[in-house]
Amino acid sequence: MGTQDCMDTQEFIYLRTEQRLLQQVFWECTLRCNLNCLHCGSDCRQNDMLSDMPFDDFAKVLDGIAKEKDPSQILIITTGGEPLVRSDIVNCGKEITRRGFMWGMVSNGMLLTKRKLQELIHAGLKTIAISLDGFEADHNWMRGSSHSFKYAVNAIKALSKSSITWDVITCINARNFNRVADFMIFLRSIGVNRWRIFTVFPVGRATENKELQLSDEQFKDLMEFIKTRRNDEFQLSYSCEGYLGEYEMQVRNHPFFCGAGINIASIRCDGAISGCLSIRSKHDQGNIYEDDFMEIWENKFDIFRNRDWLAQDKCKDCEVWNLCRGGAMHLREEHGNMLACSYSRLKKTITD
Repeated sequence: MGTQDCMDTQEFIYLRTEQRLLQQVFWECTLRCNLNCLHCGSDCRQNDMLSDMPFDDFAKVLDGIAKEKDPSQILIITTGGEPLVRSDIVNCGKEITRRGFMWGMVSNGMLLTKRKLQELIHAGLKTIAISLDGFEADHNWMRGSSHSFKYAVNAIKALSKSSITWDVITCINARNFNRVADFMIFLRSIGVNRWRIFTVFPVGRATENKELQLSDEQFKDLMEFIKTRRNDEFQLSYSCEGYLGEYEMQVRNHPFFCGAGINIASIRCDGAISGCLSIRSKHDQGNIYEDDFMEIWENKFDIFRNRDWLAQDKCKDCEVWNLCRGGAMHLREEHGNMLACSYSRLKKTITD
């Protein structure tokens, strides 16, 4: 990156941090799930022993936000677990929409039939992301179900005929890496024009499975793939998983910025308030069953908004600290030790 690019990035980070606009709230509306994904970092289960959060409890949070913020500028994203396992998810969406918020969802697509999609759209759904992790064998292996690919593809085909905003999320790993170019062609053939690529970070079930991790060389090759395939007709981008050095602004449309606790909040199924559902629970800031959400948002979250405490170990003397600010907080252990550094991985491929 050039000097001007660095200055622009630092200004972007500074302004986003200082403004502290609440723009997204992730609601972990259930921990139940109909799949058993190898890489899952959640506490989700394939049973109903864990209670869903009653919508009335979450509604109190929404009403509190609406008293102090413009709800039309805030996206409420229902996630889980799998949100569509909730029998009342359509009514939840109606109530979110009725209160003036935008409503989005992250889903595995297993239950997203044409009829269900129309119900969700009529309830006010504005955006949805569907997970599809490669061709049939790769996806089914990743998701722990021999039928998951079929249902996800059917959901995508239904979405391709709808008017809402949607995209596909793919976790690239050592198993599906060599088929990523062919998979892009397949995605385009079924109507996909927005594709977000993630890599699997070593948390939860993914900690021990080496087949889920890319080598440093594969990671660099993936950045090159995204860089050279992006265009106006096919919106391909890499996720928010860290600062990427020379690939910044070449594999996504904005500088790296971890918005957890700055413009993004999350509410776990048990009521815990956090900046991001993927961040260790040690950094929860309160609980909606004990605290007022807006009071927590306005007066806490210091550990998210001042990242100086992350300047330890390799980060302490890093030349890109002012651009990275410690990377994505979900890639940190509870005490701040780094689990993965995208910049270091890319830099290593150049120096080796």
